[in-house]
Amino acid sequence: MTERKFKTVFFGTPDFSIPTLEMLAQNPEIDLIKVVTMPDRPAGRGQHLSPPPVAVCAKNRHISLCQTANINKEESLLAEFVQEKVDLFIVLAFAQFLSEKLLKIPAIGAFNIHTSLLPKYRGAAPIQYALLAGEQSTGVSIQKMVKEMDAGDLVYGHSVEISKEENSETLFNKLKIEAAKGCEKFITQLSSGEIIYTPQDHGLASYAPTIKKNDGYVDFVTCSRQKIERMLKAYYPWPGIFCFIAGQRLKIFDVTEEKMALSPGKIFLDFGTLLVGCSDGALRLREIQLEGKKISGDQELVVALKNKYQSSPEMIVLTPLKE
Repeated sequence: MTERKFKTVFFGTPDFSIPTLEMLAQNPEIDLIKVVTMPDRPAGRGQHLSPPPVAVCAKNRHISLCQTANINKEESLLAEFVQEKVDLFIVLAFAQFLSEKLLKIPAIGAFNIHTSLLPKYRGAAPIQYALLAGEQSTGVSIQKMVKEMDAGDLVYGHSVEISKEENSETLFNKLKIEAAKGCEKFITQLSSGEIIYTPQDHGLASYAPTIKKNDGYVDFVTCSRQKIERMLKAYYPWPGIFCFIAGQRLKIFDVTEEKMALSPGKIFLDFGTLLVGCSDGALRLREIQLEGKKISGDQELVVALKNKYQSSPEMIVLTPLKE
């Protein structure tokens, strides 16, 4: 066992990082000398400046805090890390890249906690991409950071089951706890000298780039029912999935498969039900929200559409996404 604590700097920003930060603050093997996070950002209807969750947690625990939009330009802070002879950087959902110069500062290394079983789903959105792919499991990996994104040697990996009901929100909540547990185990192994560095097989790497708002657009002409159902899970709560009907954005919160043959991209209104044709069948849109309206079932929209379109109920065509 080590006779001294590891001097550690934690880098993180959202609520997802909090359990790991809390663990580090209480871990007897860790001397948490600094927390680095993003600056305050406008939030809410009033767009008032609001600190990121990690900043709030650090202040509540009276941990030295740095908020910066670019850690690599904070020369005085980097000099402080060198002077303090920092042992470890722990990085989780920080939203910034660390330069090679910065990565070389800690004596033991900079370690990133990633929510996939690397080398699968390198990048900013591994949870969403695992759900989009219909994976039955994902996991938590810890890798020693190198210049290339998420490509360092692995020091920890743990598989986590994805249930059939899982969406991004529930999986985030599950994995943020597993991330903290994994980091704690890593520190224990580090303290006892049991760390094994395992190179990644880069030939097996896949990528999970940042999710954008328009990724939630559903093209019913080309999308299968399975793909739409996976999108619904992966993009909840943000950006959500949506289409355009009669020129208005329609958010979709719940769907069920229907045994009915419909032309892809067309809507059928019958018996108070809103059905949409997909590439391989039909879906009922059970819970929806028309632009400017409250979330509701499909019956209210069916009535409105029937009043507007007096012709064949299957003639309503979804309008394409406007870039």
